[in-house]
Amino acid sequence: MDTAAASSAVLGVDALIDDPGTRIVVCCGSGGVGKTTTAAALGLRAAERGRKVVVLTIDPARRLAQSMGIDALDNTPRRVKGIDDSASGELHAMMLDMKRTFDEIVEAHADRERAATILNNPFYQSLSAGFAGTQEYMAMEKLGQLRAREEWDLIVVDTPPSRSALDFLDAPKRLGSFLDGKLIRLLTAPAKLGGRAGMKFLNVGMSMMTGTLGKLLGGQLLKDVQTFVAAMDTTFGGFRTRADATYKLLQAPGTAFLVVAAPERDALREAAYFVERLAAEEMPLAGLVLNRVHGSGATQLSAERALAAAENLAEARIVDQVGGKAGLRNSPDTYGSSEPPATETAVPEAPSSDAGSPAADRTSADGAGTDDDRSTKGSPEGRTVEQLTAGLLRLHAERMQLLSREQRTRDRFTALHPEVAVAEVAALPGDVHDLAGLRHIGDRLAADASSAEAS
Repeated sequence: MDTAAASSAVLGVDALIDDPGTRIVVCCGSGGVGKTTTAAALGLRAAERGRKVVVLTIDPARRLAQSMGIDALDNTPRRVKGIDDSASGELHAMMLDMKRTFDEIVEAHADRERAATILNNPFYQSLSAGFAGTQEYMAMEKLGQLRAREEWDLIVVDTPPSRSALDFLDAPKRLGSFLDGKLIRLLTAPAKLGGRAGMKFLNVGMSMMTGTLGKLLGGQLLKDVQTFVAAMDTTFGGFRTRADATYKLLQAPGTAFLVVAAPERDALREAAYFVERLAAEEMPLAGLVLNRVHGSGATQLSAERALAAAENLAEARIVDQVGGKAGLRNSPDTYGSSEPPATETAVPEAPSSDAGSPAADRTSADGAGTDDDRSTKGSPEGRTVEQLTAGLLRLHAERMQLLSREQRTRDRFTALHPEVAVAEVAALPGDVHDLAGLRHIGDRLAADASSAEAS
């Protein structure tokens, strides 16, 4: 076990998803670190261990649907077929449709005529399709709806790929505050007053504001906004209330946050920010999932030694290549030694005294040939093997340097947050495309804890 792993707790993934008290798992982190795959793998593993699970993803790439063998995901949970249901578990999946979720809110809190007015309003259509914070708000709205149904034992949430850790936690409140805010109330006031009184209020009290907004937004857009807020008045009171209720749900003991990151500086910096923010908001953090961790089966060969060996193979005249010695260059018993064995002369530290000398040239003229001559004329196969070996050594050196960078980056995170339990997932050679791949990820997620228990 390495130093970083020894100084931080190991995340027990199976213990987390097996606990009946765990009702919501939220996977959060910066974009491109594998949140969607992690959420899907956790959901599959929990279902195959006997829980009834729904995975809510916000990933527009539809990779989750493909990996689960579903033609398409939408705003309705779909049963995933092909899982091992011997433990009586079920797996369902859905992809957030933020506009459809917003439409459902309108339809649930307005009569049919008013709902139609709202849904056809141009300002509402822009708001529901792409207003800042709408996606995060609707993700939390959908989470609240799923939890209220009491249909699933476990809800796994793949959060939106926010640029900042603050977006996911703050956007629902920001949008709720906007929809219940003073500006919206002010725009609604004339419609509430009605008749001449309303027009008088609009002309006197709002002339300056509407004139300014009209210049900035255009008269038609301002009219659309006013029509929208007038029609939405009956639904305004619920936005902030629901946002606050979902926020409290995220703080409840039955919720567990998993911060997902890659062993890279920017990703772990964002992960550290998430950890600190979750602690400040008193939200339950289960641990860190560190994805795409690289490894090597030959860590005993350092990058420096590999590069030195590659140079000896690739650079002409550095190594004495007299016949019979080529096979000894990479011998672990002789590499780097100050004196060659009495019976062998492998990989000397300095150039051979006769390499490139007139005597060596005379040897070439006599038929033995120089090092280059022998490589290209006498044994072309040997030359090819040397080039391949040097290339492999350089690739190994790059891998060892990568491992070293990843370890230093993780060590910095662990030093700042030694209390955060960590589960590592080794890097895979390709993407995950099916249930078998997700199952493999789940096995790797749980492997650290199993190894820790065994030791």
